[in-house]
Amino acid sequence: MRHGKKFNHLGRKTAHRKAMLANMSCSLIEHKRINTTEAKAKALRRFVEPLLTKSKNDTTHNRRVVFSYLRDKYAVTELFKEISVKIADRPGGYVRIIKLGNRQGDNAPMAMVELVDYNEVYNPNGKKAKKTTRRGRKKADVVADVAETETPETTEE
Repeated sequence: MRHGKKFNHLGRKTAHRKAMLANMSCSLIEHKRINTTEAKAKALRRFVEPLLTKSKNDTTHNRRVVFSYLRDKYAVTELFKEISVKIADRPGGYVRIIKLGNRQGDNAPMAMVELVDYNEVYNPNGKKAKKTTRRGRKKADVVADVAETETPETTEE
């Protein structure tokens, strides 16, 4: 019976599960997006979001606490230097899970886990696509037209 067991054990012993989630968190911090199964994605979200919250306050204590979970100093450095700056004004919900369908070999439901602030497609405050015009004018023609319109006015005065 699993009375009172609130998280998914993922079919692993405690040490294996913690090591796997730490490695997945480091990969997520490094690459900003990873593909995994839905169950692991949901477990990863519960594991990594408190660490992202701690990274918003850059103190020695918070760095040591996060390092005790991640066990990778490069991931901790990137988390506190780059990611914490981007998520500073977000009150929570730093990770997005997008379902991808089932895996070919064993039909396992797959998902993509990504950091919300690093996706320009879904992020309305991110970079905007540059609008293109279909006019056939060249820059030299525009400069010539502007020069022609300005010279008669200045000669008349």
